[in-house]
Amino acid sequence: MPVRFKTDGHVAWITLDRPEALNAIDPESHAALVAAWKRFRDEDGLRVAVLTGAGTKAFCAGVDIKRIGDFYGNVPAGQRVEVWNREPGIGGITRNLEVGKPVIAAVNGLCLGGGLELALACDIRLASANASFGLPEVRWAIIPGQGGTQRLPRAVPPAVALEMILTAHPIDAARAAAIGLVNQVYPLSRLREEAQTMAEVIAAHPPRAVRAALAAVRGGLALPLSEGLRLEQELADPLRDSPDNREAREAFREKRPPRWTVG
Repeated sequence: MPVRFKTDGHVAWITLDRPEALNAIDPESHAALVAAWKRFRDEDGLRVAVLTGAGTKAFCAGVDIKRIGDFYGNVPAGQRVEVWNREPGIGGITRNLEVGKPVIAAVNGLCLGGGLELALACDIRLASANASFGLPEVRWAIIPGQGGTQRLPRAVPPAVALEMILTAHPIDAARAAAIGLVNQVYPLSRLREEAQTMAEVIAAHPPRAVRAALAAVRGGLALPLSEGLRLEQELADPLRDSPDNREAREAFREKRPPRWTVG
């Protein structure tokens, strides 16, 4: 299988498994990723996902140009736009597929083109010290078309995003951390452990509150501040009288672990 799906408690590990091709996304791995995201979305017991790549060289080096290129060569441009506006983007979560739960990217090596766009669609990005990040598309007379031109300027200063997009030069993990593209950098040998630890911390919190916070942040980024504040209250107010909120208070008073109602 080009994608492995493994669970560890409330955490789902989704691994691109084409190390011989630097985990590049071909049609089969794209379809497997879409199925994996839908499984993660639909199973209540799974609260956080970690996306990574097999091996030690690459998280994902982008799309498999030859295989994906066949699609572009065989489908007229107008029809391609219709497909992309309707179907999940490359890797699933880059477009038209919301899972509504936190996703951590554990970037273990090369993260280029569609691979970086896939990482940008995740909520938190952790990197190994050997990771590198880039959008080389303009070298091939195209532009990043799976969210790169939209998500990268929202993740880092726009001028830095434009530098990466227009020069097509990759950056290393240290600079990625300095500009806020990744949250933390770890030795490769520790990356998986650190990603699991962070995922477990998030998964230990009440799932409804985690998902509401995620929806507030994601939805609010696309809104003016006044509308974002309204969205925040719409999501926050029902939680104040929820069973989980009452359970949190009772567990605190009784000095015991809380028992959440979902998952």
